[in-house]
Amino acid sequence: MTDLSRRTVLGATLGLAGAALLPGRPARAAGSMTAAVYPGGWDEALRAVLSPALKQAHGVDVAYEPLFAVDQIAKARAARGTAPFDVFVLDPGPRVSGIDLGLFEPFDPARLPNRDKLPAGYADTVGAGVAAQVVGIAYNPKKLAKPAGWRDLFKPEYASRLGLTGFGTTFGTISLIEMAKVFGGSESDVEPLFVELRKILPQVAAVAQPAAMAGLFQQGQIDVMYTNTYTVTLLKSRGVDIDFAVPETGAAAFGTTMHIAKGSKNIDAAYQYIDTMISTPVQAALSQAPYFFVPVNTGVTPGADVPVKSLDELKNFVSHDWSKINPLRARWIDRFNREMAK
Repeated sequence: MTDLSRRTVLGATLGLAGAALLPGRPARAAGSMTAAVYPGGWDEALRAVLSPALKQAHGVDVAYEPLFAVDQIAKARAARGTAPFDVFVLDPGPRVSGIDLGLFEPFDPARLPNRDKLPAGYADTVGAGVAAQVVGIAYNPKKLAKPAGWRDLFKPEYASRLGLTGFGTTFGTISLIEMAKVFGGSESDVEPLFVELRKILPQVAAVAQPAAMAGLFQQGQIDVMYTNTYTVTLLKSRGVDIDFAVPETGAAAFGTTMHIAKGSKNIDAAYQYIDTMISTPVQAALSQAPYFFVPVNTGVTPGADVPVKSLDELKNFVSHDWSKINPLRARWIDRFNREMAK
C-alpha cells in the first residue's frame, strides 16, 4: 500500500488556525458520532446522502458541526486534548497544520473496506482523500462576458460586479495567490495583489465572508466571484445564471481529506463514516445533481458539468506548496480583514 507523503494528497501539496472557538463537546450515545462539515453545499450534501447511507450500512447516527477548515483546526487546538468532534474534513493547508499540531489519531487505511476503490496514495497514516475540488472564476453569462483569467477581475466592468473574500478558505487563498502571480507575486509574496486590490476596492460590489458569496451571487448583488466548481454546479442546478471559467493560467485543484480527531471516543464509527464516504453508491450520488462533487472513487465518473473527466486530469491542474503558504496565511487573513473591509 502506497502512503501519501506528509505534505501531499491527490497530486497537490496539502491552513492554519483562525479565531479560537469553544472547546468541549456533548457526550454521545453508542451508535452515534460527530463530524465537522463545511458550511453550505457540503453540509447539505452530506446530510442528504452520507448520513442515511451510514445509518443504513452501520446503524450509526452522525451529528454535524458546520465549520470551515481553519475553524476546525482552531476548535481542536482550543479543546486542549478533548476531541471536539470525531472526524475532520480538511483542505491541504489545514491538513498540514493538523499533522504539525498532532491533532489526528493514527490512521490505518486497511480498516477501510472500500480502500481498493481509491487510487494508490489516496489514504495514508493520517487520513484518506474523499473528494477533489477545482477552483476558478464563476460569472453570470447574462451580465458579463466570459473572463479570460484572473487579471480580468481587475478591469472596471468586472471589478464593479466582483465579490471579494479573503484568505480564510482554501479556495480563497489559492485564488488570491493566483491573482498575485499575474501581477508579479508568488506563493510567498502577495504584496502585488494588495497593491491592485486597493486600486479597485472603491468599485468592488461586495466584500464578504466566504459563506455569504453564493447567496450574494444568487441575489444578483455580485456577478463574478472566485470559487470551486461544486458551488457553481449547485447554484446552476437551482436555476441561477452562472458559468465556470477556467483561467488562462489554469484552474487550481486540491484534495479534500478526512481525519479522525485525536482522542475520539468513537473510533470504529469514525472509520465507518469515512469508509461510507468513499463507497461507490455515496460517491456516485454526490457526483451528480445537485451536488457535483469531484469523486475520488475510481469506479465513479465526474458529473457532466464538472471540468474534470477523470482523476488522472488533476495532475495537470495548478497546485500549491502549503509549506510555504501556511507560515504566512494568518498574517494575510488579518491584513485582508483590516484593509479590504468595506
